[in-house]
Amino acid sequence: MDFEKVLFQRRSIRSYEDGEVDKSSVDEMIKAAKSAPSANNRQPWHFVVIRSDEIMEKIMKIHPHSYMLEDAQLAISVCGDRKKGDTYWVQDCSAATQNLLLMAENLGLGAVWLGVYPRRERIEGIADLLNLPDHIVPLNVISIGYPARESGEVDRFDEKKVHYEEW
Repeated sequence: MDFEKVLFQRRSIRSYEDGEVDKSSVDEMIKAAKSAPSANNRQPWHFVVIRSDEIMEKIMKIHPHSYMLEDAQLAISVCGDRKKGDTYWVQDCSAATQNLLLMAENLGLGAVWLGVYPRRERIEGIADLLNLPDHIVPLNVISIGYPARESGEVDRFDEKKVHYEEW
């Protein structure tokens, strides 16, 4: 893995080509996600892997900006367990999501983070659809597939947003 390439070329990919994402790639993405740091090492994350076109169609009715699921090979919902980290589950699951996105890029896949939390209607809709227990909260749905276009490096460094010692 060329870490710099993966880190600086990762982009939100919303259009996909045909091709099945194999189970070993899914396992690698989840393994990377589970390697994220978490407060007090509570690891409050759970992952729901979705391959069903029917379920992805239903997500598109719940989430108004999820049109890319129509062509996605799969989706993964990163969820937080409030029993394991009611205070920091959002940060912990966000770190896991970033790791997952970086591994997707490393595997030659394209992905985009579709925010669910904190939108109540999205949380309730996705939780009901995926039959989540009450203490499990969906943070997002990640659309994943083989990218229909190449993405290149974009330099987003802005020195005006860097402060030393104080503002």
